[in-house]
Amino acid sequence: MISPELKLSLPSTEDLPCSDDTPVDNEDQNLLPNLLLFVLTGIWSDRMDWYFGVDMAVYHTTGISPKVPVVPDGFLSLGVERRKGGKSRRSYAVWEENEVVPILALEMVSHKPGGEYDDKMSIYAGLGVLYYIIYNPEFWRRDRHQPFEAYKLIDGQYRQQIGEPYWMPEVGLGMGRSGQVIGGIEQEILVWYDESGNVYPLPDAAAGQMREELRVERQRAEGLQQRAERLAEYLRSQGIIPITCLNRDVKFDRLHRILPSIL
Repeated sequence: MISPELKLSLPSTEDLPCSDDTPVDNEDQNLLPNLLLFVLTGIWSDRMDWYFGVDMAVYHTTGISPKVPVVPDGFLSLGVERRKGGKSRRSYAVWEENEVVPILALEMVSHKPGGEYDDKMSIYAGLGVLYYIIYNPEFWRRDRHQPFEAYKLIDGQYRQQIGEPYWMPEVGLGMGRSGQVIGGIEQEILVWYDESGNVYPLPDAAAGQMREELRVERQRAEGLQQRAERLAEYLRSQGIIPITCLNRDVKFDRLHRILPSIL
């Protein structure tokens, strides 16, 4: 809990840098968290109580200074406005968010280690981030870790969790890896999962799934039409006028007079 006196002395996000200006050293550090954000806007389109930040400074009072942020590759906060005051955030200051800390932090290990397994883990633990996920697809052997690791804060310490995709009940989502086609290129990415272990599809995948469902439905309709035509042909061969073949201008009284002569 931040004291009222300290809160009055803390700077506004309008006066703080939005990031640490450290450039990413591979494109996936931007791409993958943004894909998670993009899919999440579809999953939770009817919710206004969450925020997912990408490469954004998180300012807090549990470090060496409130003006020194931690900058996750991605983070999720629950119980906050999606757009603070109807505007986009420049950064995330815990004291301006009713002291709501992120429930999930994501770090992607790059060519140059950035303290993901020690310094940042300690910062997130001190901040009280419940879930910490480290994605290390290329350098996990170098770092003697697994490509995907999920940690949960238990009694102030991170404990590595077992299972992938990893389900987070407090979030209501799971996260894990999946091979997907992005812009015509197949690659491994991070995705959201539901409780049954099903991947929430990317927009392209969702569109493809919809196209496939339409194709199946079209084939079903064509099959029904063919069956109806065969039935109509059979009825005509028996001297029976199929109802679907009757002229729409034929009145009921005329139909009533025609049927007895056929039957």
